[in-house]
Amino acid sequence: MNYQQYFPRDVVNGPGVRCTLFVSGCEHRCPGCYNARTWPLASGVPFTETMIEQVITDLNDPAIPRRGLTLTGGDPLHPANVAAVEALVCRVRAECPGRDIWAWTGYVLEALTPAQWRLVDRLDTVVDGPFIQAQASPGLSWRGSANQRVINIRMLDNAE
Repeated sequence: MNYQQYFPRDVVNGPGVRCTLFVSGCEHRCPGCYNARTWPLASGVPFTETMIEQVITDLNDPAIPRRGLTLTGGDPLHPANVAAVEALVCRVRAECPGRDIWAWTGYVLEALTPAQWRLVDRLDTVVDGPFIQAQASPGLSWRGSANQRVINIRMLDNAE
């Protein structure tokens, strides 16, 4: 997997102070996407063990009380990204207790593959659905267009 950017301190992409990783690769190619440079899978730089260690270190830095990790892109649920993102999420769960994990994806939950669901089941919140420029509004919380949903995965688990 490649990534475009990493912000060790971010207050825009989810609640609280977060670490945010912008992965490369998106097959949705939504017209009006603000992050079109992340679409090609091969763009950006390789996501290495060193980068995983940096994310873990940043999430555990006691000088900055962080709420959690944000995964965006590109698309962290792109089939080519799922394994690497799941490995990162597992490490964060094991080594960063109390941190929540959010992900933005152009896929809708109802259409996910089993591999994508295994990853989603490890997350706390997913913002799903493609960006639709005609439904865009700056007043929407945590989403770019009105069709997108902010889904608390833990609430889904409790509803079953």
